[in-house]
Amino acid sequence: MAQVTAYIGIGANLGDARANVADAIARLARLPGAQLVDASPSYRTAPIDSSGDDYINAVARIATTLAAGELLQALHGIEAAHGRERPYRNAPRTLDLDLLLYGEEQIASATLTVPHPRITERAFVLVPLLALAPALTVPGKGAASDYLASVADQAISQL
Repeated sequence: MAQVTAYIGIGANLGDARANVADAIARLARLPGAQLVDASPSYRTAPIDSSGDDYINAVARIATTLAAGELLQALHGIEAAHGRERPYRNAPRTLDLDLLLYGEEQIASATLTVPHPRITERAFVLVPLLALAPALTVPGKGAASDYLASVADQAISQL
């Protein structure tokens, strides 16, 4: 399979959230079938549609030969290693890994939607994503930077 560039959203707000985000990036660097290209700085954000402590967020860019579904399963494995539980939608979490983009693909299956359905609605995704790729285009939506104004009211600060 050809190598694909994928972007992974990383977030945590339980336990040592900073350490959990750093460990997720380290695990992505060791993921078989993938190579960590780079990672954004970390950011602190308030929970959106959720509760609990502030989140620590980042985005990683990887080059991978894994199929999108295989990559998603690998991300779930990293979450599970951090004790991720899913008691209800948007529950606080030890670690959350979202497959934001998978090359130029648009995927809509029962288990995976790419681009991530809220990629253009969340500062905690857009700001670190654009830190990695300022000219990034979201398939089916256009330039990611065009959406920054719509999330300007969401507090986010670089750590």
